[in-house]
Amino acid sequence: MRPNILFVICDDHRGSAIGALGDAAVKTPVIDRLVARGTAFTNAHHEGSLCPAVCVPARSCLHTGANVFRSSSSTTVGDYQGLMRLPSDRPLLVESLRQHGYQTFVTGKWHNCRASLHRCFGAGESIFLGGMGDHHALPVYDHDPSGEYPKAAERLAEGFSTEVFCNSAIRFIEGYTGENPFFCYLAFTSPHDPRTPPEEFAALYPPAELPLPPNAWAEHPFDPGVLHIRDEELAGYPRDPGEVRQHLADYYGMISHHDAHLGRVLAALEQTGHGRNTVVVYTSDHGLAVGQHALLGKQNLYEHSTRVPLILAGPGVPAGRQQDQLVHGFDLHPTILELAGVPLPATVEARSLRQLWEGRASGRKYVGCLYEHRQRMIRDERWKLIRYYRREDRGSEALQLFDLASDPWETCNRAADPSVADELARLAAAMRQWMAEAGDPLADEPVLAAPAGAGPAA
Repeated sequence: MRPNILFVICDDHRGSAIGALGDAAVKTPVIDRLVARGTAFTNAHHEGSLCPAVCVPARSCLHTGANVFRSSSSTTVGDYQGLMRLPSDRPLLVESLRQHGYQTFVTGKWHNCRASLHRCFGAGESIFLGGMGDHHALPVYDHDPSGEYPKAAERLAEGFSTEVFCNSAIRFIEGYTGENPFFCYLAFTSPHDPRTPPEEFAALYPPAELPLPPNAWAEHPFDPGVLHIRDEELAGYPRDPGEVRQHLADYYGMISHHDAHLGRVLAALEQTGHGRNTVVVYTSDHGLAVGQHALLGKQNLYEHSTRVPLILAGPGVPAGRQQDQLVHGFDLHPTILELAGVPLPATVEARSLRQLWEGRASGRKYVGCLYEHRQRMIRDERWKLIRYYRREDRGSEALQLFDLASDPWETCNRAADPSVADELARLAAAMRQWMAEAGDPLADEPVLAAPAGAGPAA
């Protein structure tokens, strides 16, 4: 029997901000139970972005199973509208499921084009076609069979966005009586700002009681080229510890709120009997800094912003397992198709995670990530290299090399340390190869020698 699939994707939920995965400060009892009954990939990273709205390309990679330079209709940095359009010649994840008999339903954020939404879903309710907005008054659409979604059909959702989307998912689950399996796409706008958790959840996190990590600096050690974008202007600079704690409290409050309402959706699966044959997937488009490295947003390539939660639970997935192999978020594309018994399109570049939990393959030797034409990153299980480019008179030419085994908070830059010059050279070569294979136009730029001042950041 082919499984139903409940696919839950958040906006800005970093991979570490889950109680069961090591963050003692955040309360996520529902996601913790999902971790306990499924498999969590604790070293999953998004693929990168060519615009400040990192969620757009990250989701495009997931839907197409292709890298940043092949997952949308544009490869122009900052071309927001072009990057939202998914290519018509690449089968999309949900489109493939639909073509092979799945009944597909969407609620929540769809941050790609209307045409791709129409290709993927046969039903939907409370669909948000924007990037961010007031969680208490979000403009939404219900499913339009024509695929046009005219402005006149837009309505303001009544209630907090998380609750609205969960209510829609529950109505679909409770009303589903079809013989074919279903795919329910539940896309939270949480914990993206504006972060306004309901009081019950805000009260869980008195800001003064929240510990700050060792990389909660007042200033970044050099100009990374992103300090003047919207996300970084949500708080004063240099960063004030009290203000950072308030941001962190609001962030955790949003996560705990959507955790609680996800619990209602999972309860509906059990109460209707669908739970026994449903694979639940929980992930995010990207992470978020929230004060780490003196940054607030996700337009950077530190671990807090590239790592995403990636959890699967249900029939065919081992229970109680945490796997630390290097994987990408878009690896969910072939994983879901394999679990659903759907043939894999030839255009998919991602790798199935099922091979990892069954021991048929190992993780990636390297994972890379990028941001616009300003930053490139490559890492293996221990070492990580980030290159920064100066563009439009902003940013710095810089290299960072981190030993993640001894420095998981990325506080000590070893790029100028001669004792690890071989690691720097190895990763630089791997970065060039990854960029060339991805079709990255920066692949031909010469690799920097460690510039002056590239020593320890702390």
